Amino acid sequence: MVRILFALLVGLGSLLSSVQAQTLLVLGDSLSAGYQMQLEQSWPALLNQKWQEEGGKHTLLNASISGETTQGALARLPALLKEHNPDWLLIELGGNDGLRGFAPTITRQNLANMIALAKEQQTRVVLTQIQLPRNYGARYLRQFEQIFPELAKANDLPLLPFFMDDIALRPELMMNDGIHPAPAAQPQIRDKVARFMEPLLSQ
Repeated sequence: MVRILFALLVGLGSLLSSVQAQTLLVLGDSLSAGYQMQLEQSWPALLNQKWQEEGGKHTLLNASISGETTQGALARLPALLKEHNPDWLLIELGGNDGLRGFAPTITRQNLANMIALAKEQQTRVVLTQIQLPRNYGARYLRQFEQIFPELAKANDLPLLPFFMDDIALRPELMMNDGIHPAPAAQPQIRDKVARFMEPLLSQ
């Protein structure tokens, strides 16, 4: 009887571990691509390293490209979903659309199409709030930044707060361009994303 109970407990533990192990695909731009640093310094690499050191409870795959737009990512996404079949997709995109002055309606539609593609593959989606420099016009900023909470609400998605919000105010954590996070900021971003994502991945 004791042996049977022990075997059941071991089997249950293995089952729970397999259920909890999730694959997260990050689809982003230079904020997530390790811009002007070694890839292993970037927050996605640091987060994946953290998870592997914790027994491989989750795996992070980073498909971010510096300079990526929502249109470019949309074109790449079907192949990425087919290749990796992730449990979760974290979309961190839109900043380059805004910096280039793309119409918010275009950005919204591209993001909506990415969400739809992921849902077709039974991949759950997390959307990241993106903010633009404050020197853009108030009307454009409002229209752009409303995209993310509105899409999240319409599609019942978790919305990751803009992870640069406080980092951008600290020059020692920023590169000289004032836009990109420096290597010193990457552990903080890792921790922010981990705190948000880990409860979701463990559901």
